[in-house]
Amino acid sequence: MTSIRGALARLWEADDDAAMIQQGDTWFTWGEVRALAESLDAALAGAGCGAGSRVGVVLGNRMESIAALIAILGKGRTVITLNPMQPVARLSADMADARPRAVLAPAATWNEPEFRSVAESAGMIGFAVDDTEVIATTEASVAGTPETGAEIADPVGIEMFTSGTTGPPKRIPLTWRQLEAALSAVHGHTGAAGPADRKLLTGRVALVTLPIVHIGGLWGVLQNLAEARPFVMLPRFTVEGWCAAVKEHQPKVAGLPPAGMRAVLSADVPAADLASLRAITAGTTFVNPDLADEFTAKYGIPVLVMYGATEFSGAIAGWTKPMHAEWWTKKRGSVGREMPGVRLRAVAEDGTILPVGQSGRLEVSSSQTGTGTGDWVRTSDIGHLDEDGFVYIDGRADDAIIRGGFKIQPETVAEALRAHDAILDATVYGREDERLGKVPVAAVELVDGTAEVSEDELKAFCRHQLTAYEVPVRIYTVPELPRSASLKVDRRRLLEIVAEIEESDPAAAVASGR
Repeated sequence: MTSIRGALARLWEADDDAAMIQQGDTWFTWGEVRALAESLDAALAGAGCGAGSRVGVVLGNRMESIAALIAILGKGRTVITLNPMQPVARLSADMADARPRAVLAPAATWNEPEFRSVAESAGMIGFAVDDTEVIATTEASVAGTPETGAEIADPVGIEMFTSGTTGPPKRIPLTWRQLEAALSAVHGHTGAAGPADRKLLTGRVALVTLPIVHIGGLWGVLQNLAEARPFVMLPRFTVEGWCAAVKEHQPKVAGLPPAGMRAVLSADVPAADLASLRAITAGTTFVNPDLADEFTAKYGIPVLVMYGATEFSGAIAGWTKPMHAEWWTKKRGSVGREMPGVRLRAVAEDGTILPVGQSGRLEVSSSQTGTGTGDWVRTSDIGHLDEDGFVYIDGRADDAIIRGGFKIQPETVAEALRAHDAILDATVYGREDERLGKVPVAAVELVDGTAEVSEDELKAFCRHQLTAYEVPVRIYTVPELPRSASLKVDRRRLLEIVAEIEESDPAAAVASGR
Protein backbone atom coordinates (compact mmCIF):
# COMPACT_ATOMS: atom_id res chain seq x y z
CA MET A 1 0.00 0.00 0.00
CA THR A 2 1.23 3.49 -0.85
CA SER A 3 2.27 5.52 2.20
CA ILE A 4 0.42 8.74 3.03
CA ARG A 5 3.42 10.84 2.01
CA GLY A 6 3.76 8.79 -1.16
CA ALA A 7 0.08 9.31 -1.91
CA LEU A 8 0.40 13.06 -1.35
CA ALA A 9 3.37 13.20 -3.73
CA ARG A 10 1.35 11.27 -6.31
CA LEU A 11 -1.26 14.06 -6.38
CA TRP A 12 1.17 16.00 -8.58
CA GLU A 13 0.33 13.50 -11.34
CA ALA A 14 -3.32 14.65 -11.34
CA ASP A 15 -4.66 17.00 -14.00
CA ASP A 16 -4.60 20.62 -12.87
CA ASP A 17 -8.21 21.10 -13.97
CA ALA A 18 -9.46 18.09 -11.98
CA ALA A 19 -12.20 19.11 -9.53
CA MET A 20 -10.92 18.40 -6.00
CA ILE A 21 -12.88 20.18 -3.23
CA GLN A 22 -16.43 21.51 -3.28
CA GLN A 23 -17.58 24.18 -0.84
CA GLY A 24 -21.07 25.48 -1.41
CA ASP A 25 -21.46 26.02 -5.13
CA THR A 26 -17.70 26.43 -5.65
CA TRP A 27 -15.34 23.72 -6.84
CA PHE A 28 -11.60 24.17 -6.27
CA THR A 29 -9.41 22.39 -8.79
CA TRP A 30 -6.26 20.46 -8.00
CA GLY A 31 -4.33 23.18 -9.85
CA GLU A 32 -5.61 25.83 -7.42
CA VAL A 33 -4.92 23.67 -4.36
CA ARG A 34 -1.49 22.67 -5.71
CA ALA A 35 -0.45 26.28 -6.36
CA LEU A 36 -1.33 27.30 -2.80
CA ALA A 37 0.36 24.20 -1.33
CA GLU A 38 3.53 25.03 -3.26
CA SER A 39 3.44 28.66 -2.07
CA LEU A 40 3.05 27.50 1.52
CA ASP A 41 5.87 24.99 1.15
CA ALA A 42 8.16 27.67 -0.27
CA ALA A 43 7.25 30.12 2.51
CA LEU A 44 7.89 27.53 5.23
CA ALA A 45 11.14 26.37 3.67
CA GLY A 46 12.28 29.97 3.33
CA ALA A 47 11.60 30.46 7.03
CA GLY A 48 13.77 27.48 7.92
CA CYS A 49 10.90 25.05 8.55
CA GLY A 50 12.10 21.80 7.03
CA ALA A 51 11.19 18.18 7.68
CA GLY A 52 10.24 17.69 11.34
CA SER A 53 9.30 21.33 11.92
CA ARG A 54 6.15 21.85 13.98
CA VAL A 55 3.72 24.08 12.10
CA GLY A 56 0.51 25.32 13.73
CA VAL A 57 -2.58 25.59 11.55
CA VAL A 58 -5.82 27.28 12.52
CA LEU A 59 -7.65 24.39 10.93
CA GLY A 60 -11.07 25.46 9.71
CA ASN A 61 -13.15 23.61 7.13
CA ARG A 62 -11.85 25.55 4.15
CA MET A 63 -9.73 24.93 1.07
CA GLU A 64 -6.72 26.74 2.53
CA SER A 65 -6.52 24.16 5.33
CA ILE A 66 -6.30 21.31 2.83
CA ALA A 67 -3.47 23.02 0.96
CA ALA A 68 -1.71 23.54 4.31
CA LEU A 69 -2.03 19.84 5.21
CA ILE A 70 -0.53 18.87 1.87
CA ALA A 71 2.36 21.32 2.23
CA ILE A 72 3.14 20.32 5.82
CA LEU A 73 2.60 16.55 5.76
CA GLY A 74 3.89 16.13 2.21
CA LYS A 75 7.34 17.34 3.28
CA GLY A 76 7.48 15.48 6.57
CA ARG A 77 6.66 18.41 8.79
CA THR A 78 4.34 18.12 11.81
CA VAL A 79 0.84 19.63 11.86
CA ILE A 80 -0.12 21.31 15.15
CA THR A 81 -3.90 21.69 15.06
CA LEU A 82 -5.41 24.92 16.42
CA ASN A 83 -9.18 25.10 16.80
CA PRO A 84 -10.79 28.12 15.08
CA MET A 85 -14.11 27.50 16.88
CA GLN A 86 -12.63 28.58 20.22
CA PRO A 87 -12.71 32.12 21.60
CA VAL A 88 -9.59 34.07 20.65
CA ALA A 89 -8.23 33.99 24.21
CA ARG A 90 -8.42 30.19 24.39
CA LEU A 91 -7.07 29.78 20.85
CA SER A 92 -4.14 32.04 21.72
CA ALA A 93 -3.47 30.13 24.94
CA ASP A 94 -3.45 26.83 23.02
CA MET A 95 -0.95 28.26 20.56
CA ALA A 96 1.28 29.51 23.37
CA ASP A 97 1.17 26.11 25.07
CA ALA A 98 1.92 24.17 21.86
CA ARG A 99 4.74 26.55 20.79
CA PRO A 100 4.92 25.67 17.07
CA ARG A 101 7.81 27.03 15.04
CA ALA A 102 5.42 28.63 12.52
CA VAL A 103 1.68 29.37 12.41
CA LEU A 104 -0.72 29.53 9.45
CA ALA A 105 -4.03 31.34 10.02
CA PRO A 106 -6.55 33.51 8.19
CA ALA A 107 -5.81 37.23 8.09
CA ALA A 108 -8.89 37.85 10.27
CA THR A 109 -7.30 35.78 13.04
CA TRP A 110 -3.99 37.62 12.75
CA ASN A 111 -5.93 40.88 13.08
CA GLU A 112 -6.89 39.84 16.63
CA PRO A 113 -4.36 41.71 18.85
CA GLU A 114 -4.16 38.94 21.45
CA PHE A 115 -3.43 36.24 18.88
CA ARG A 116 -0.73 38.27 17.16
CA SER A 117 0.80 39.34 20.47
CA VAL A 118 1.16 35.74 21.67
CA ALA A 119 2.82 34.68 18.41
CA GLU A 120 5.21 37.63 18.46
CA SER A 121 6.10 37.16 22.14
CA ALA A 122 6.98 33.52 21.52
CA GLY A 123 8.97 34.32 18.40
CA MET A 124 6.73 32.29 16.08
CA ILE A 125 6.88 32.76 12.33
CA GLY A 126 3.43 33.75 11.08
CA PHE A 127 1.70 33.60 7.71
CA ALA A 128 -1.78 34.84 6.80
CA VAL A 129 -3.39 32.44 4.34
CA ASP A 130 -6.50 33.44 2.40
CA ASP A 131 -7.56 32.27 -1.04
CA THR A 132 -4.30 32.06 -3.03
CA GLU A 133 -2.29 34.54 -0.92
CA VAL A 134 0.40 33.69 1.64
CA ILE A 135 1.52 36.83 3.50
CA ALA A 136 4.17 36.96 6.22
CA THR A 137 2.77 38.46 9.43
CA THR A 138 5.43 37.86 12.10
CA GLU A 139 9.05 36.84 12.11
CA ALA A 140 11.06 34.66 14.47
CA SER A 141 12.52 36.89 17.15
CA VAL A 142 15.59 34.71 17.57
CA ALA A 143 17.46 33.26 14.62
CA GLY A 144 18.24 29.60 15.06
CA THR A 145 19.01 26.38 13.34
CA PRO A 146 16.12 25.18 11.18
CA GLU A 147 14.12 22.45 12.87
CA THR A 148 14.56 18.92 11.59
CA GLY A 149 13.10 15.64 12.69
CA ALA A 150 15.55 13.31 11.00
CA GLU A 151 16.97 12.07 14.30
CA ILE A 152 13.55 11.12 15.75
CA ALA A 153 12.95 7.38 15.68
CA ASP A 154 9.15 7.63 15.55
CA PRO A 155 8.40 11.11 14.14
CA VAL A 156 5.06 12.79 14.77
CA GLY A 157 2.84 13.65 11.83
CA ILE A 158 0.02 15.43 13.67
CA GLU A 159 -0.46 16.85 17.16
CA MET A 160 -4.13 17.36 17.86
CA PHE A 161 -6.51 17.86 20.74
CA THR A 162 -9.14 15.45 21.90
CA SER A 163 -12.63 16.94 21.61
CA GLY A 164 -12.70 18.15 25.24
CA THR A 165 -16.48 17.90 25.49
CA THR A 166 -16.42 16.44 29.02
CA GLY A 167 -13.35 18.22 30.36
CA PRO A 168 -10.16 20.00 29.34
CA PRO A 169 -8.93 18.70 25.96
CA LYS A 170 -5.60 16.87 25.82
CA ARG A 171 -3.05 17.30 23.04
CA ILE A 172 -2.22 13.94 21.46
CA PRO A 173 0.84 13.26 19.27
CA LEU A 174 0.04 10.95 16.35
CA THR A 175 3.13 9.42 14.76
CA TRP A 176 3.49 8.60 11.11
CA ARG A 177 3.45 4.94 12.12
CA GLN A 178 0.03 5.38 13.74
CA LEU A 179 -1.37 7.28 10.76
CA GLU A 180 -0.17 4.65 8.29
CA ALA A 181 -1.49 1.82 10.48
CA ALA A 182 -4.89 3.52 10.74
CA LEU A 183 -5.14 3.92 6.96
CA SER A 184 -4.17 0.29 6.47
CA ALA A 185 -6.78 -0.83 9.03
CA VAL A 186 -9.55 1.18 7.37
CA HIS A 187 -8.72 -0.22 3.94
CA GLY A 188 -8.51 -3.72 5.36
CA HIS A 189 -11.88 -3.27 7.06
CA THR A 190 -13.83 -1.64 4.23
CA GLY A 191 -11.78 -2.14 1.06
CA ALA A 192 -12.36 1.55 0.38
CA ALA A 193 -9.10 2.24 -1.46
CA GLY A 194 -10.69 1.46 -4.84
CA PRO A 195 -9.02 0.12 -8.00
CA ALA A 196 -5.32 0.85 -8.41
CA ASP A 197 -5.83 2.13 -11.97
CA ARG A 198 -8.52 4.69 -11.10
CA LYS A 199 -7.65 8.09 -12.53
CA LEU A 200 -6.64 10.52 -9.80
CA LEU A 201 -9.39 12.77 -8.43
CA THR A 202 -12.18 10.92 -10.20
CA GLY A 203 -14.90 8.55 -9.05
CA ARG A 204 -17.58 9.01 -6.43
CA VAL A 205 -17.35 12.24 -4.47
CA ALA A 206 -16.85 11.75 -0.72
CA LEU A 207 -18.36 13.88 2.04
CA VAL A 208 -16.49 15.58 4.88
CA THR A 209 -19.17 16.86 7.20
CA LEU A 210 -17.44 17.19 10.60
CA PRO A 211 -14.84 19.77 11.73
CA ILE A 212 -11.44 18.73 10.42
CA VAL A 213 -9.81 20.05 13.60
CA HIS A 214 -11.17 16.88 15.28
CA ILE A 215 -10.12 13.34 14.39
CA GLY A 216 -13.40 12.35 12.69
CA GLY A 217 -13.26 15.16 10.16
CA LEU A 218 -9.48 15.15 9.77
CA TRP A 219 -9.40 11.43 9.12
CA GLY A 220 -11.96 11.85 6.35
CA VAL A 221 -9.68 14.41 4.67
CA LEU A 222 -6.56 12.25 5.05
CA GLN A 223 -8.32 9.22 3.59
CA ASN A 224 -9.60 11.23 0.63
CA LEU A 225 -6.15 12.71 -0.02
CA ALA A 226 -4.48 9.30 0.27
CA GLU A 227 -7.02 7.85 -2.18
CA ALA A 228 -6.90 10.94 -4.47
CA ARG A 229 -10.68 11.23 -4.26
CA PRO A 230 -12.68 14.47 -4.75
CA PHE A 231 -14.77 15.53 -1.78
CA VAL A 232 -17.34 17.98 -0.48
CA MET A 233 -16.31 19.82 2.69
CA LEU A 234 -19.14 21.44 4.64
CA PRO A 235 -18.14 24.51 6.70
CA ARG A 236 -20.32 23.00 9.46
CA PHE A 237 -22.93 20.27 9.65
CA THR A 238 -26.50 21.19 8.76
CA VAL A 239 -29.28 18.88 7.67
CA GLU A 240 -29.81 20.99 4.56
CA GLY A 241 -26.14 21.00 3.57
CA TRP A 242 -25.63 17.30 4.24
CA CYS A 243 -28.77 16.24 2.38
CA ALA A 244 -27.98 18.52 -0.57
CA ALA A 245 -24.51 16.96 -0.89
CA VAL A 246 -25.94 13.43 -0.74
CA LYS A 247 -28.62 14.25 -3.30
CA GLU A 248 -26.14 15.90 -5.68
CA HIS A 249 -23.29 13.39 -5.52
CA GLN A 250 -25.12 10.15 -4.78
CA PRO A 251 -22.49 8.60 -2.47
CA LYS A 252 -22.90 4.98 -1.40
CA VAL A 253 -21.62 5.62 2.12
CA ALA A 254 -21.70 8.79 4.23
CA GLY A 255 -20.92 9.65 7.82
CA LEU A 256 -23.60 10.94 10.17
CA PRO A 257 -23.20 11.34 13.95
CA PRO A 258 -26.10 10.37 16.25
CA ALA A 259 -27.27 13.97 16.67
CA GLY A 260 -27.23 14.29 12.88
CA MET A 261 -29.38 11.17 12.55
CA ARG A 262 -31.89 12.62 14.99
CA ALA A 263 -31.89 15.90 13.06
CA VAL A 264 -32.50 14.13 9.73
CA LEU A 265 -35.36 12.12 11.24
CA SER A 266 -36.88 15.22 12.87
CA ALA A 267 -36.68 17.12 9.56
CA ASP A 268 -38.58 14.26 7.89
CA VAL A 269 -36.16 14.22 4.96
CA PRO A 270 -37.72 12.28 2.04
CA ALA A 271 -36.26 8.81 1.58
CA ALA A 272 -35.78 9.56 -2.13
CA ASP A 273 -33.17 12.21 -1.24
CA LEU A 274 -31.00 9.54 0.41
CA ALA A 275 -31.67 6.77 -2.12
CA SER A 276 -28.02 6.40 -3.19
CA LEU A 277 -26.83 5.51 0.31
CA ARG A 278 -26.09 1.88 1.06
CA ALA A 279 -24.82 2.57 4.58
CA ILE A 280 -24.29 5.30 7.18
CA THR A 281 -21.19 5.29 9.37
CA ALA A 282 -21.38 6.73 12.89
CA GLY A 283 -18.84 6.81 15.67
CA THR A 284 -18.10 10.24 17.13
CA THR A 285 -19.96 9.29 20.30
CA PHE A 286 -22.33 6.65 21.70
CA VAL A 287 -24.87 5.44 19.13
CA ASN A 288 -28.20 4.39 20.61
CA PRO A 289 -29.22 1.14 18.84
CA ASP A 290 -32.87 2.26 18.99
CA LEU A 291 -31.92 5.40 17.07
CA ALA A 292 -29.97 3.32 14.55
CA ASP A 293 -32.96 1.00 14.08
CA GLU A 294 -35.34 3.95 13.69
CA PHE A 295 -33.11 5.44 10.99
CA THR A 296 -32.82 2.10 9.19
CA ALA A 297 -36.57 1.49 9.40
CA LYS A 298 -37.37 4.89 7.84
CA TYR A 299 -34.71 4.95 5.13
CA GLY A 300 -33.71 1.31 4.62
CA ILE A 301 -30.08 2.29 5.29
CA PRO A 302 -28.04 0.28 7.82
CA VAL A 303 -26.07 2.27 10.40
CA LEU A 304 -22.50 0.97 10.73
CA VAL A 305 -21.25 1.92 14.18
CA MET A 306 -17.52 2.55 14.63
CA TYR A 307 -15.37 2.79 17.75
CA GLY A 308 -12.14 4.72 18.03
CA ALA A 309 -10.40 7.70 19.59
CA THR A 310 -7.98 10.47 18.78
CA GLU A 311 -5.27 8.52 20.64
CA PHE A 312 -5.57 5.69 18.09
CA SER A 313 -5.62 7.94 15.03
CA GLY A 314 -9.22 6.97 14.32
CA ALA A 315 -11.33 3.81 14.38
CA ILE A 316 -10.15 0.49 15.82
CA ALA A 317 -13.43 -1.48 15.66
CA GLY A 318 -16.59 -1.30 13.62
CA TRP A 319 -19.30 -2.88 11.54
CA THR A 320 -19.29 -3.65 7.82
CA LYS A 321 -22.41 -3.99 5.70
CA PRO A 322 -22.12 -7.81 5.31
CA MET A 323 -21.52 -8.10 9.06
CA HIS A 324 -24.56 -5.93 9.73
CA ALA A 325 -26.79 -8.07 7.51
CA GLU A 326 -25.72 -11.25 9.29
CA TRP A 327 -25.38 -10.16 12.91
CA TRP A 328 -27.17 -6.91 13.75
CA THR A 329 -30.36 -8.42 15.15
CA LYS A 330 -28.31 -10.60 17.51
CA LYS A 331 -25.58 -8.07 18.32
CA ARG A 332 -27.35 -4.69 18.27
CA GLY A 333 -25.65 -2.34 20.69
CA SER A 334 -22.21 -3.60 19.75
CA VAL A 335 -19.63 -1.35 18.09
CA GLY A 336 -18.64 -4.20 15.78
CA ARG A 337 -15.47 -6.26 15.60
CA GLU A 338 -11.79 -5.38 15.79
CA MET A 339 -10.29 -3.90 12.64
CA PRO A 340 -7.35 -5.64 10.94
CA GLY A 341 -4.19 -5.34 13.01
CA VAL A 342 -6.11 -4.51 16.21
CA ARG A 343 -6.56 -6.65 19.33
CA LEU A 344 -8.90 -5.74 22.20
CA ARG A 345 -9.42 -7.23 25.65
CA ALA A 346 -11.14 -6.36 28.92
CA VAL A 347 -9.16 -6.29 32.17
CA ALA A 348 -9.86 -5.70 35.85
CA GLU A 349 -8.36 -2.61 37.49
CA ASP A 350 -5.42 -4.73 38.68
CA GLY A 351 -4.72 -5.84 35.09
CA THR A 352 -6.22 -9.33 35.36
CA ILE A 353 -7.53 -10.39 31.94
CA LEU A 354 -11.28 -10.94 32.16
CA PRO A 355 -13.17 -13.77 30.48
CA VAL A 356 -15.49 -13.36 27.51
CA GLY A 357 -18.66 -11.51 28.47
CA GLN A 358 -17.25 -9.86 31.60
CA SER A 359 -17.02 -6.09 31.61
CA GLY A 360 -13.82 -4.22 32.51
CA ARG A 361 -11.38 -1.62 31.25
CA LEU A 362 -10.73 -2.06 27.54
CA GLU A 363 -7.12 -2.42 26.44
CA VAL A 364 -5.82 -2.10 22.88
CA SER A 365 -2.82 -3.61 21.12
CA SER A 366 -2.17 -2.17 17.67
CA SER A 367 0.26 -0.17 15.58
CA GLN A 368 -2.33 2.59 15.89
CA THR A 369 -1.45 3.14 19.56
CA GLY A 370 1.35 5.40 20.71
CA THR A 371 3.57 2.49 21.77
CA GLY A 372 2.79 0.17 18.86
CA THR A 373 1.94 -3.52 18.50
CA GLY A 374 3.14 -5.70 21.34
CA ASP A 375 2.10 -3.35 24.14
CA TRP A 376 -1.35 -3.17 25.63
CA VAL A 377 -2.69 0.38 26.08
CA ARG A 378 -5.47 0.90 28.61
CA THR A 379 -8.38 3.08 27.50
CA SER A 380 -10.82 5.06 29.63
CA ASP A 381 -13.69 2.92 28.31
CA ILE A 382 -15.49 0.14 30.14
CA GLY A 383 -16.52 -2.71 27.86
CA HIS A 384 -16.56 -6.40 27.05
CA LEU A 385 -16.19 -8.80 24.13
CA ASP A 386 -18.57 -11.65 23.43
CA GLU A 387 -17.94 -15.19 22.22
CA ASP A 388 -18.17 -14.07 18.55
CA GLY A 389 -15.64 -11.27 18.89
CA PHE A 390 -18.12 -8.39 19.02
CA VAL A 391 -17.13 -5.41 21.17
CA TYR A 392 -19.54 -3.62 23.53
CA ILE A 393 -18.89 -0.28 25.23
CA ASP A 394 -20.53 -0.30 28.67
CA GLY A 395 -19.42 3.15 29.84
CA ARG A 396 -16.40 5.32 30.57
CA ALA A 397 -14.23 4.88 33.63
CA ASP A 398 -13.51 8.61 33.86
CA ASP A 399 -17.24 9.47 33.66
CA ALA A 400 -18.31 7.02 36.36
CA ILE A 401 -20.27 8.57 39.24
CA ILE A 402 -19.53 7.07 42.65
CA ARG A 403 -22.60 7.76 44.80
CA GLY A 404 -22.12 6.66 48.37
CA GLY A 405 -19.91 3.78 47.23
CA PHE A 406 -22.21 2.74 44.34
CA LYS A 407 -20.87 3.14 40.80
CA ILE A 408 -23.17 4.71 38.19
CA GLN A 409 -22.47 4.85 34.46
CA PRO A 410 -24.00 8.09 33.08
CA GLU A 411 -24.90 6.48 29.76
CA THR A 412 -27.03 3.87 31.54
CA VAL A 413 -29.08 6.64 33.11
CA ALA A 414 -29.26 8.65 29.87
CA GLU A 415 -30.53 5.56 28.05
CA ALA A 416 -33.32 5.15 30.58
CA LEU A 417 -34.41 8.75 30.04
CA ARG A 418 -34.29 8.43 26.24
CA ALA A 419 -36.81 5.59 26.51
CA HIS A 420 -39.48 8.13 27.55
CA ASP A 421 -41.67 9.06 24.59
CA ALA A 422 -41.25 12.78 25.23
CA ILE A 423 -37.43 12.75 25.37
CA LEU A 424 -35.44 13.39 22.21
CA ASP A 425 -32.05 13.16 23.90
CA ALA A 426 -30.50 13.19 27.36
CA THR A 427 -27.13 13.57 29.02
CA VAL A 428 -26.03 12.80 32.58
CA TYR A 429 -23.09 13.98 34.68
CA GLY A 430 -21.88 13.80 38.27
CA ARG A 431 -22.27 16.69 40.70
CA GLU A 432 -20.19 16.97 43.87
CA ASP A 433 -22.09 16.11 47.06
CA GLU A 434 -20.68 16.52 50.58
CA ARG A 435 -22.39 13.41 51.96
CA LEU A 436 -22.34 10.98 49.01
CA GLY A 437 -19.31 12.08 47.01
CA LYS A 438 -21.13 12.57 43.70
CA VAL A 439 -24.74 12.34 42.58
CA PRO A 440 -26.20 12.01 39.06
CA VAL A 441 -27.76 15.06 37.40
CA ALA A 442 -29.53 14.92 34.03
CA ALA A 443 -30.48 17.37 31.30
CA VAL A 444 -33.04 16.44 28.67
CA GLU A 445 -34.21 17.82 25.35
CA LEU A 446 -37.85 17.19 24.45
CA VAL A 447 -39.23 15.95 21.16
CA ASP A 448 -40.46 18.88 19.06
CA GLY A 449 -44.06 19.79 19.84
CA THR A 450 -44.09 17.94 23.14
CA ALA A 451 -45.75 19.64 26.07
CA GLU A 452 -43.54 20.15 29.10
CA VAL A 453 -42.92 17.02 31.17
CA SER A 454 -42.50 17.47 34.90
CA GLU A 455 -39.33 16.49 36.69
CA ASP A 456 -41.33 14.29 39.06
CA GLU A 457 -42.80 12.35 36.14
CA LEU A 458 -39.35 11.73 34.67
CA LYS A 459 -37.97 10.59 38.02
CA ALA A 460 -40.91 8.21 38.45
CA PHE A 461 -40.25 6.87 34.95
CA CYS A 462 -36.58 6.28 35.84
CA ARG A 463 -37.47 4.39 39.02
CA HIS A 464 -39.10 1.69 36.91
CA GLN A 465 -35.88 1.17 34.92
CA LEU A 466 -33.01 1.97 37.26
CA THR A 467 -31.83 1.07 40.72
CA ALA A 468 -32.67 3.70 43.33
CA TYR A 469 -29.13 5.09 43.52
CA GLU A 470 -29.04 5.59 39.70
CA VAL A 471 -32.07 7.89 39.60
CA PRO A 472 -30.91 11.49 39.01
CA VAL A 473 -31.31 13.92 41.91
CA ARG A 474 -32.22 16.63 39.39
CA ILE A 475 -33.52 16.49 35.82
CA TYR A 476 -33.40 19.77 33.90
CA THR A 477 -35.33 20.34 30.69
CA VAL A 478 -33.43 22.55 28.24
CA PRO A 479 -34.65 23.89 24.87
CA GLU A 480 -31.71 22.18 23.18
CA LEU A 481 -28.69 20.29 24.44
CA PRO A 482 -25.59 22.39 23.64
CA ARG A 483 -23.29 20.69 21.19
CA SER A 484 -19.80 21.15 19.86
CA ALA A 485 -19.20 21.39 16.13
CA SER A 486 -18.67 17.61 16.12
CA LEU A 487 -22.24 17.33 17.54
CA LYS A 488 -21.19 15.92 20.90
CA VAL A 489 -22.84 17.39 23.98
CA ASP A 490 -20.66 20.26 25.22
CA ARG A 491 -20.40 19.57 28.96
CA ARG A 492 -18.88 22.90 29.86
CA ARG A 493 -21.62 24.88 28.12
CA LEU A 494 -24.25 22.59 29.65
CA LEU A 495 -23.01 23.39 33.15
CA GLU A 496 -23.32 27.09 32.35
CA ILE A 497 -26.93 26.58 31.18
CA VAL A 498 -27.82 24.63 34.32
CA ALA A 499 -26.26 27.36 36.48
CA GLU A 500 -28.37 29.96 34.64
CA ILE A 501 -31.53 27.91 35.26
CA GLU A 502 -30.77 27.64 38.97
CA GLU A 503 -29.94 31.32 39.32
CA SER A 504 -33.28 32.25 37.73
CA ASP A 505 -35.14 29.72 39.94
CA PRO A 506 -34.10 29.90 43.62
CA ALA A 507 -36.14 26.78 44.42
CA ALA A 508 -34.10 24.79 41.90
CA ALA A 509 -30.86 26.00 43.44
CA VAL A 510 -32.01 24.98 46.93
CA ALA A 511 -33.07 21.54 45.67
CA SER A 512 -29.64 21.13 44.12
CA GLY A 513 -27.90 21.90 47.38
CA ARG A 514 -26.38 25.16 46.17
